[in-house]
Amino acid sequence: MKAKASARPRFSLRYRTRQALQGYGFVALWIVGFVLFTLTPLVETFRYSLNKVIVSATGIEQTFIAWQNYTHALFTDPTFVELLIEYAVETVVSVPIILIFSMIIALFLNLKLPFRGLFRTVFFLPVVITSGPVIRELVSQGATSVPQVASSPVVLSFLEQLPRVLRGPVEYLLTSFILILWFSGVQILIYLASLQKIDRSIYEAAAIDGASAWEAFWKITLPSLSTANVVVAIYTVITLSHFSENKIVRYIYAQTYDIKGGIGYASAMSFLYFATLALILLLIYVVLRPRGDRIG
Repeated sequence: MKAKASARPRFSLRYRTRQALQGYGFVALWIVGFVLFTLTPLVETFRYSLNKVIVSATGIEQTFIAWQNYTHALFTDPTFVELLIEYAVETVVSVPIILIFSMIIALFLNLKLPFRGLFRTVFFLPVVITSGPVIRELVSQGATSVPQVASSPVVLSFLEQLPRVLRGPVEYLLTSFILILWFSGVQILIYLASLQKIDRSIYEAAAIDGASAWEAFWKITLPSLSTANVVVAIYTVITLSHFSENKIVRYIYAQTYDIKGGIGYASAMSFLYFATLALILLLIYVVLRPRGDRIG
């Protein structure tokens, strides 16, 4: 027995420690990639935003100007501020529509309908084909909007009666409704996966107690999708924010090579745009987070 005990290795790791090391080993490649290809460029971009950057034949010349790029973007450049407000309004308007539409379609696709697989493919198809050149061509041809709706006399008279604050979002909703629904493919799949995880015995117990389908939706389905709502909303905001036809993204990209702007000014606008995106994500999380996570 002593010989066997002495044959055991002196250094042995606990099971939890081995699990942790295996987990860190799996994510180590991602961490290295994040530091090299995301964190380092972000730090360099922030440094550019505090400088006036001039690219010449001899190299990159930087002149430290502190926060002047940020103040210029917020208080001197009316185009950037207008685009920033327009982006925030359009995002806040688009997210609820995409969530409601995606949830309704997922509820239908979760039923035992004929050709259910075909319908799932049809709703997911826009996600596959909405690459940069394709969506740019569709937008240029007007295939993603309904401009005739906003120009009709009835709608024009309705828009004139609205307050100025609401006129822009409502007009955007009417003219870009098809484009908004274009972003619902992945969201439908997320809702569909969440619906399929709900235990059917809960619905059976509710039916035995006399609950109608409408009551089962409000008391069982909707609360069970609370986490999915947060995931879908955050995914939608991020998707809309890096959309290739996003006006503010195109404006920042154009300012990178503009004589009056430059890399430093574009970098400052990028961080302001990111701050706006972060505020929208925080607002959505506070509104949609599950009730159990809410304070009080």
